Amino acid sequence: MAKSPETELPVEAFGWAASDTSGTLAPFHFSRRENGVDDVTLKILFCGVCHSDLHTLKNDWGFTTYPVVPGHEIVGVVTKVGNNVKNFKVGDKVGVGVIVESCKECESCQQDLESYCPRPVFTYNSPYYDGTRTKGGYSNIMVVHQRYVLRFPENLPLDAGAPLLCAGITVYSPMKYYGMTEPGKHLGVAGLGGLGHVAIKLAKAFGLKVTVISSSPNKQAEAIDRLGADFFLVSSDPAKMKAALGTMDYIIDTISAVHSLIPLLGLLKLNGKLVTVGLPNKPLELPIFPLVAGRKLIGGSNFGGLKETQEMLDFCGKHNITADIELIKMDQINTAMERLSRADVKYRFVIDVASSFSSF
Repeated sequence: MAKSPETELPVEAFGWAASDTSGTLAPFHFSRRENGVDDVTLKILFCGVCHSDLHTLKNDWGFTTYPVVPGHEIVGVVTKVGNNVKNFKVGDKVGVGVIVESCKECESCQQDLESYCPRPVFTYNSPYYDGTRTKGGYSNIMVVHQRYVLRFPENLPLDAGAPLLCAGITVYSPMKYYGMTEPGKHLGVAGLGGLGHVAIKLAKAFGLKVTVISSSPNKQAEAIDRLGADFFLVSSDPAKMKAALGTMDYIIDTISAVHSLIPLLGLLKLNGKLVTVGLPNKPLELPIFPLVAGRKLIGGSNFGGLKETQEMLDFCGKHNITADIELIKMDQINTAMERLSRADVKYRFVIDVASSFSSF
């Protein structure tokens, strides 16, 4: 019989959880395991709010188990380490991203690609190997195996750096894997939200020319003047889309709504690459003719492994890249989720966990 993480683990914890498909979050007492010889315990300071949190809360993808404590963009301070832990010490600032365990034996794990392990344990709403279910960063403490803990760059602000643990690696990993980092090349960023705005900053640090592709003309000034994009293309303007045909080397598609890929493929040059990282809740039509005619590629990408995520954090530290955030308290989370459902945030909510829970 599966253990109940609310009652059978020794370390008391507190967070906010949803108990049904309404997705409404409320205070929640539960428990976590004791720190083991390979574990790191951290006091959570900040946690980013990912769009996937909203989908999970409402069971949009059909695999939520309630009660669910979301959160996988976690930054905290180490309070305890196990005897086998050599790379972290009490007081270190650390991050925890989307995954907290994997089999460590498969080909993906051996290649530092834990995110592609066939037996991953995600940071929340995932069955753990001991029979419990994981609870995420909308909580006061976490206990994590050292392999899945990341060192946070000293120069990055902890709050604005938290979304890098999901949004940052989600766009960094495909840019590296698909060779979309050559200085001077032209990258299109489809969609200007939590993922897209970080993609712009990373691309400029790589030395790319960047065009934001959006259906919202009112985002142009923001994209160019604030985020540093070179150009802005209104995807709902047929004349402008026609003028841009065949001008881009790469496109990273961050759009999570159902949309057509044909207009994006038309923007690519010969041998162009379109990589999708958004997660629409229905299949997209795959047009074959433009792929064949232009020797173009469509690819996908998950978040990266731990080694690459650390590389991304260090790169962001070197180039002072952070997310643009709106800092909230935990008791504002339900309002934030409602706003997130309307895309009413620039560009990522981050929960000030430590100050929110100081009275509990």
